Amino acid sequence: MNASEPEVAPIPRLPSDEPNRRRRLLIVDDQPINIQALYQVFAADHQVFMATSGPQALALCLSKQPDLVLLDVMMPGMDGFEVCRRLKADPATADIPVIFVTAHSDEAAETLGLDVGAVDFISKPINPNIVRARVRTHVTLKAQSDLLRHWVYIDGLTGVHNRRYFDERLATEWGRAVRCGTALSVILIDVDFFKPYNDHYGHQTGDDCLRRVASTLKAGLKRPGDLMARYGGEEFACLLPETPLSGALELAHQLGQHVFDQQIAHDASLVAPVVTVSLGVCSKREDTVATVAALVREADAQLYIAKSRGRHQACGAELDQP
Repeated sequence: MNASEPEVAPIPRLPSDEPNRRRRLLIVDDQPINIQALYQVFAADHQVFMATSGPQALALCLSKQPDLVLLDVMMPGMDGFEVCRRLKADPATADIPVIFVTAHSDEAAETLGLDVGAVDFISKPINPNIVRARVRTHVTLKAQSDLLRHWVYIDGLTGVHNRRYFDERLATEWGRAVRCGTALSVILIDVDFFKPYNDHYGHQTGDDCLRRVASTLKAGLKRPGDLMARYGGEEFACLLPETPLSGALELAHQLGQHVFDQQIAHDASLVAPVVTVSLGVCSKREDTVATVAALVREADAQLYIAKSRGRHQACGAELDQP
């Protein structure tokens, strides 16, 4: 690999897979003295957030994504059971383990807590050693679960996200774009003349090529919320929330140039002596109420147009109203 070639990005590691990261805990209790007691137990080894009400706890779970919530049962307004129900009903917070901390130890309350999704109960007054041990157990289980879930969504060859993750994120972002009246764009990307590349250089070199293309495309994204995934074979897909056609097309042209600039030799190409890509873009306008399937179909149609016009270019269109 020469100095101008990017390193192939390794498969990402989850924050929960990093042994030195301080785990994030959220302590929820309407009594400051109870929060202080738990804070003293965990502050030295954890990043601790605090909330004194149900709504505040829900907001912090969305923004901070704690590794575990220590939740008081009896609180005014919204009690702990309702907080837990809402956390488990939201896909963004459903995987955060909840341990109830309560002065009540009756069987009915414990049964209800487990029914709404809690993983454990701790009785007040707390025993610091018991609390530490139980939190450590459930934080470890959460880290293992996150890691397994992460691997399900990663393409084993290229290290970028896979088609399954792209489809799920696309459905989520489409729903958000429709609700909020925002734009949404998709870019489909195809490596030009990749079969001849494989035939000419061999499949192992072809795999190396796909890894370099994937790494280059991913590095070309501008925002943390943008997504690059392997769509299948030599095809990749990019999801751009809150991005109109003009911005998506500009990025598509840049991505195509980035791949060209890698100067990956391709003697079997009919376009250039190096690897190139064709790109198809489709964007949902703020007021469009079509379907997510129509968005992908039109991006694929634009990709076909780009290839029919000679490849090594990007074509795009806005999604028509149904």
